[in-house]
Amino acid sequence: MTTQDTTAIVTGAASGIGQAVARRLRDTGQRVAACDISPTVTDMPDGFQLDVTDPTAVEELVAHVAEHLPPITALVNTAGILRGGELTDCRDEDWQAMLAVNTTGVLNVTRAVARRMIPRRYGAIVTVSSNAAGVPRQGIGGYAATKAAATHLTRCFGLELAPHGIRCNVVAPGSTDTPMLRSMWGIDQIDPAAVAAGDPGRFRLGIPLGTVASVDDVAAAVAFLISDDAAQLTMQELYVDGGAALR
Repeated sequence: MTTQDTTAIVTGAASGIGQAVARRLRDTGQRVAACDISPTVTDMPDGFQLDVTDPTAVEELVAHVAEHLPPITALVNTAGILRGGELTDCRDEDWQAMLAVNTTGVLNVTRAVARRMIPRRYGAIVTVSSNAAGVPRQGIGGYAATKAAATHLTRCFGLELAPHGIRCNVVAPGSTDTPMLRSMWGIDQIDPAAVAAGDPGRFRLGIPLGTVASVDDVAAAVAFLISDDAAQLTMQELYVDGGAALR
């Protein structure tokens, strides 16, 4: 099956890493169903507005894609939100919002897509998590915890779906030049040197490679993991963070 004969669903595709993933896959000839809660996604080819926290909407969208586009053979979960702050001050609504998008959203979309992949006994699923899922972070603890849950959820999907020939892996970016990172720090432009140096006062290690990842760096890792070049990889977590997690 060539990529032109198949469809990849990408969530969070309107901006940042999700947009880069959708662009990368299209450049390789893959048909992409680009999904996002932002209505701007409908300006993209095969763009669909979708709230990943709504299981009914997710099921309807996946059913529509399965009926009207080529067979779904790949899913990339990139939809995510970040609400900063210390855990002791975390508002209930912020926690619930991050849990709903970052974790439950992965469950909703992955199970809907997996049900369509199982009969064909083929597919690749990648969840874009964060290196904060494996390294404690001060000031974004809620985000880190919900990403950790999404990471382990994806590995559990990988174990359940392996007998059906479906692979599930995780890409864990570190500091990446995205609108999310810039908004978290309240800046318009990233200072790569400052980010790479880390912040000892907040127990944040620097980046050994000395560079901040681009969205295309992360997209390249995703594209590899859904390709047949990664045919023997499942339940793996690939850190794309310049060595920041020291893994």
